[in-house]
Amino acid sequence: MKYITSLFSLAVVVVAVLWTQTVTKTGTNTGTRTGNKMETSRDVVTTTVPAPVAASVDKGAKWLASVQGADGGWGQDGSGTSYNRPDDRQESKGNDVANTAVAALALLRAGKQYQPNVDRALDFILQRVEASPADGLQITEVPGMQTQIQRKLGPYIDTFLASMLLSQVDGTLAKAALNTRVRKGLEKCVAKIERNQKGDGSWNIEGGWAPVLGTSLASRSLYEAQKKGVKVESEVLASADNYTVKALERSEMRPGVGTGSGAAAGDGAGRGGSSATALATPGRYEAATVSESAGVDLYQSAQALEQLSRTPADRRKNAKEIDSIRAKLGDAKFVEGYGSIGGEEFFSYLNVSDGLKRAGGEEWKLWHSKITEKILKLQNSDGTWAGHHCITGRVAVTSAAILNLTVNRAN
Repeated sequence: MKYITSLFSLAVVVVAVLWTQTVTKTGTNTGTRTGNKMETSRDVVTTTVPAPVAASVDKGAKWLASVQGADGGWGQDGSGTSYNRPDDRQESKGNDVANTAVAALALLRAGKQYQPNVDRALDFILQRVEASPADGLQITEVPGMQTQIQRKLGPYIDTFLASMLLSQVDGTLAKAALNTRVRKGLEKCVAKIERNQKGDGSWNIEGGWAPVLGTSLASRSLYEAQKKGVKVESEVLASADNYTVKALERSEMRPGVGTGSGAAAGDGAGRGGSSATALATPGRYEAATVSESAGVDLYQSAQALEQLSRTPADRRKNAKEIDSIRAKLGDAKFVEGYGSIGGEEFFSYLNVSDGLKRAGGEEWKLWHSKITEKILKLQNSDGTWAGHHCITGRVAVTSAAILNLTVNRAN
């Protein structure tokens, strides 16, 4: 009997090890109060990653690595036309900065085995940053909305995502010369972003389906660079916060926002004269401005939650706005966003996760559990994720899915 009991105990331990992979605990556990909620000031909560999640991430990461181009870049569906799906319109030919940056961010999270892929991606991006003019926001050769992700999140998403990646790797690379190169590239991107902020505090420049998500990434890239010691003007970040709070106030007064129907809110059609409905029609990807968040409450609320919750002081100051957004997360219609899953939904889920994770608690655990389950169910048999509207490309959506599933690995 004693022998049988020992075997049973061993089996329980083995199953537990196979089911979970422990994530390193970081941060402190000092409490602060936001609204009526007690929260911690740590940026990463202690948790475990279920083995099915790890397997899903690994499968997606392997696909990303397999479709990286010889030049280190990625395009919408991979690095070559042979990867393109015939039933999905491609916005451009060749590899681009935005898809390359988000893929590299995902592979950074997926594991150290992908560092060679990240290094090649860095070279691809840095070549373009270094060749770009000092003035203006663009770092690509042809300014304007050329790729699918630019048409949806704004023409300068390349700059914002490149800056995000450079902030993440700054000071972490094995070669001193590459670290120096990364820091110079990062400082150049930061200067571009700072100088080209709009008067209202946003970077909603020259259109896009959901440019508020572009503004989110612009602000986040400055915040991440600042954490790495890059000088960022406090007025720029403060102006971005003011814009976000005012945009939330406007959205509460706009009828139809948050309906999940995709109908445009506010002034409707923009530069391209296209309505939100036209933009969502399969096969149609016109360049247009369709209000700040394409009439989708999820996009703007997720952006605001991440931006207004970055520090304990931010969470105290913006408690009212944060609590209002948190209250929406139990509404399935709100979480669905546009009503079908596109890249915008995946990026929005990531913003929500980053915002909630900082405070921790049961609310964060419940959200993370539900959104993880949702994302796992959407994975394709080849390891990819693909959007069903707007940002449909497998590279961007797969990368965003991996970032969502590995959010507890962020520091």
